[in-house]
Amino acid sequence: MKLKLLFTATLIALAAAVPAQAENYVMDTAKAHAFIEFKVKHLGYSWLIGRFNTFEGTFSFDDTNPKANKAQVTINVASLDSNHAERDKHLRSADFFDVANYPSASFVSTGFEDRGNGKGVLHGKFTLRGVTKQIAIDVSQIGTGPDPWGGYRRGFEGTTTLHLSDYNMTKAAILGPAAENVELYLSIEGIRK
Repeated sequence: MKLKLLFTATLIALAAAVPAQAENYVMDTAKAHAFIEFKVKHLGYSWLIGRFNTFEGTFSFDDTNPKANKAQVTINVASLDSNHAERDKHLRSADFFDVANYPSASFVSTGFEDRGNGKGVLHGKFTLRGVTKQIAIDVSQIGTGPDPWGGYRRGFEGTTTLHLSDYNMTKAAILGPAAENVELYLSIEGIRK
């Protein structure tokens, strides 16, 4: 009996000594619970708002070791949708996204700064039109918990600003200098693997 108690106590101690592992999630794009939207000023007078309809990605989250948090996303740039077919055709052209030569954009994280209270900054490399730049995404955790289908989910939102000239989109100047800055908004819900 004493041997069994000692063995059980040893197992519990070993389990407690093993550090928690990051949880891995796949972004729920199949059921449209993840969004990448953009907003840019049109001539400086109003906002043009759109989104990318097709993308995929994963992220890892570790409450006990925030530096281990990471994410990666691949965007089908041709899925750009600004709710206007002719404008979308122009945005997909060589004047802007040049989807014929650069069909995808990607983000791969390189680090995470924990700011406390579910907030942080995700640093990483963003590639668009064959140009890779370091960007920072301000993130906030929205919530986490079980879903009604037996899975477990975690959700975040994030924002960052891109500068079109950084990605060789010099024709954006026809829309006025305010169009240089594009605000990205991400609403990401992940399903734990």
